[in-house]
Amino acid sequence: MGSFGDDLRKERVTRGVALEDITAVTKISRHHLLALEQESFRQLPGGILNKGIVRGYAGAIGLDQEDWTQRFLLAYSASGQIIDDDRNWTEFASNVGRARLLRRDQQEIRVRWLGALLLLAAVSAGAFLVVRYYGIRAGWWPHVLPFTHVPAQTSPSESRESRFVASSGSFSA
Repeated sequence: MGSFGDDLRKERVTRGVALEDITAVTKISRHHLLALEQESFRQLPGGILNKGIVRGYAGAIGLDQEDWTQRFLLAYSASGQIIDDDRNWTEFASNVGRARLLRRDQQEIRVRWLGALLLLAAVSAGAFLVVRYYGIRAGWWPHVLPFTHVPAQTSPSESRESRFVASSGSFSA
């Protein structure tokens, strides 16, 4: 088994696929495809994009994408051309995925608590109305929350007239 780039080029040539055909299908530049075949990994864009280029190349000529991606990663790390930033891409991608899951879980928990509080408020309001209804019908509700009736204030002249009419016993028509 030869090197990664040689094997990739041999597979392409034996299948009769030109680099321009791969470029037309995948929209990957010819420059990047040649960099893969020549194992000039520093000319590739880096990070997770490199894996996408390998997957696109392998898929365009009918190879197993997972197998060739693994072979690329081995060749890339063995070449010594790996950039320090590239070492962290996998960790970065997993952290992004983990952060999205945590954010979604937190939102789900908030929605659950909000639903529980709304349900509690509805049940409490319903219980209050039921107790009040039966309390009024049974006659004990006014004793629980006594209703204080404040008589309306009357003017002094009205109170004298009403006393006079009441004391004289006369009725006016």
